[in-house]
Amino acid sequence: MENMIFSNSYIICAKPRSGSTLLCDLLTDTQVAGCPDSFFRREDFLEWASYFDVSVTNWGNEQEFDQSYLTAVLQEGTGGTSIFGMRLMWESLGELSKRLASFHPGLPNDNARFQAVFGSPRYVHLTRENKVAQAVSRLKAEQSGLWHLGADGTERERLKFGQAPIYDAGSLAKIVARLEEQDAAWSNWFVQQEVEPICITYEALSDNPLAVLEVVLAALGLDSAIAKTVTPRTAKLADSQSREWAERFREELINSKSST
Repeated sequence: MENMIFSNSYIICAKPRSGSTLLCDLLTDTQVAGCPDSFFRREDFLEWASYFDVSVTNWGNEQEFDQSYLTAVLQEGTGGTSIFGMRLMWESLGELSKRLASFHPGLPNDNARFQAVFGSPRYVHLTRENKVAQAVSRLKAEQSGLWHLGADGTERERLKFGQAPIYDAGSLAKIVARLEEQDAAWSNWFVQQEVEPICITYEALSDNPLAVLEVVLAALGLDSAIAKTVTPRTAKLADSQSREWAERFREELINSKSST
């Protein structure tokens, strides 16, 4: 079966607040499936370069910087295993494509360039069916600065000490629209690149993370039984306020449509 053929790389194609951190953790903790992360988010290049000890004096010479950076990324994303993993948000795709095109200008599309650089990638399309809940999660994280909790309830990732979350229907509507656009964009990209992704939902991942991990490992040609040795490190941030916001937003949307 095609999905049992060993793949030496995979790319998690996602959007923020879709469970990608949980999935990256699970795959990393198998110790056989690489160490996926967002290596090509432009805002994080300098931080990653410092971590990789890649000289930023080459920043002006993009190709020279990119070669050193890419070498470090391949090592980090492999993590001592036989497979490379990476997380790629839709908004980072253009940046990555542009940089790889400088190394392989004659190749016809993104997938061909990814194959030339990363081997034989499988694509994991991670989506969240409940876009309103996803938008609520995104808005609350942006406002509060708290993006992730550990499984024990302690703060794992806080980007700032922000304000207490404030309901904002206008912002939620914009986020929902953007999420829907990005979902459609990923789907169109897969068609254009003629690839069949491994499709996973946040809802399935959140409900039974180890079962989803088994599916991904099997699709990568790895031993799915390894999933049973892994313990999730990330807890849900959603709370009663999140549910109240989502319900309020839907009710307001219904009322606005009925009044027009």
